[in-house]
Amino acid sequence: MSDIPPGLETLDYTFAGQRPAGAFAPVLVGVVGSGNLEVLVEPASGTDCTVHIETSARGFGPIWDAVVRDFHRRHPLAGVRVSINDMGATPAVVGLRLDQAISELPT
Repeated sequence: MSDIPPGLETLDYTFAGQRPAGAFAPVLVGVVGSGNLEVLVEPASGTDCTVHIETSARGFGPIWDAVVRDFHRRHPLAGVRVSINDMGATPAVVGLRLDQAISELPT
């Protein structure tokens, strides 16, 4: 039997931002559904990039850690809050949705 209680798992990350995102309207991509997720990117005060994840796929913290760190390595944004609502998306789909959201930000 697993030590992980039922329900959603919550993961939070904070990265030092390197590239200010500037002013932008919140961006929402994806849909919460089986095997998919939604990503909301919002402006935030300060210079950090924060990522908040709520996922139904419990016990995958090390994989989330790798995916989120790779995202921030590719997009070292500052002043951004990323919220992810996941229903079991694969790492490839997570990366796709994150890139999709960032592509909608002003350059």
